[in-house]
Amino acid sequence: MSGDLKWNKIFGAGLATAFVIIGVQQVSTHLYATHEPEKMGYFINAPEEAEGGAEEVELLPDWGTVLPIADVAAGEAAFARCKACHTDSNGGPNGIGPNLWGIVGRPVAGHAGFAYSDAMKGHVADTATWTLDALDEFIKAPQKVVAGTKMSFAGLRDTPTRVNLIAYLISQGSTGFAIPAPDPTRQPGAAPAAAPAEGAPAETTPDSATAPAGAAPADAPVGAAATQTSPAAPAAATSPAPPNS
Repeated sequence: MSGDLKWNKIFGAGLATAFVIIGVQQVSTHLYATHEPEKMGYFINAPEEAEGGAEEVELLPDWGTVLPIADVAAGEAAFARCKACHTDSNGGPNGIGPNLWGIVGRPVAGHAGFAYSDAMKGHVADTATWTLDALDEFIKAPQKVVAGTKMSFAGLRDTPTRVNLIAYLISQGSTGFAIPAPDPTRQPGAAPAAAPAEGAPAETTPDSATAPAGAAPADAPVGAAATQTSPAAPAAATSPAPPNS
């Protein structure tokens, strides 16, 4: 008889334990139930595409206006973080990225001794030289311009900071690169340039290796005071990476 009582006690204790576990689970479910938030806790301010998927057209910098008054010191400060991958001194070694001395006006994928990606080598067919516009577009969105490039940097969206960075790169071995004359069609509020009539010769852009009439002399230092038609925006404190060129 005592044996049966012993087993009854064991069975009762096990049953009570099971009830306690089930009860705790039920209470926990109600106490810690998850609910969908009414709104996201972190809002990512990403630009929306216009209807039809067309992106807003952004004017290219008016180099003849912004470069003479660019903040070269701010561009140098922005380049500091890039030194983990690049050197910018004359004769400096290649690193993860190529040496950037004289990058402005240099052939794309043209620095001796650096193993360029196939994507960058293929980009030569589209862009043979690192012009001001080519550098600006690449630094803004490397993977978009050259899909598959070794340049893992996400891109620098802030235009004034890119201008300062490019002004600094010009001072590093590219002071002979001709700065184009101010271009009113690139200034804020300018109407889009009309397409040339069929059969008419295309106009040359101000971003070229040869300075158009009225351009600053090739040896004029970037950042020198000059009369401008439109002031440049102040530089933003960001740290971009220069191109895998």
